[in-house]
Amino acid sequence: MVEPVLDFIRPGHPLYEGELELRFRVLREPLGHTRASVKFPFEDDSLHLVAHAEGTVLGCVLFHPEDSHGGRLFQMAVSPSLQGKGLGAKLVRALEDELRTRGFRHVHLHARAPVVPFYERLGYTLYGEPYEEVGIPHRNMQRDL
Repeated sequence: MVEPVLDFIRPGHPLYEGELELRFRVLREPLGHTRASVKFPFEDDSLHLVAHAEGTVLGCVLFHPEDSHGGRLFQMAVSPSLQGKGLGAKLVRALEDELRTRGFRHVHLHARAPVVPFYERLGYTLYGEPYEEVGIPHRNMQRDL
């Protein structure tokens, strides 16, 4: 397989539909949610980082700025066949590097309970109590850049 390339894209980019499809397949479809539940109202104001090869989106992570210092990482998804092989970590690190370049100093996220250890390995720490979101257990996590 060709090594995935990482690129920042915007809604309307030729890879954007592939990003939405991956987000649906990995994050929404397994929960029984509809394809319409994939898009967020703030898509246009968010950074979209995708990993792709030969025209296929293999991974993505988004960031929504909430102020000039930080914001929320969301919609992290990696193709099931590539999970556990380092692509997700590569995406998060590349996003963090870009955020630092842009002057952001902190990131927070809503982690699904099973992926808390993934984010802990990347330096994120838990805060607050467990809660349910999209019908499954989540934890809030944060990291200074």
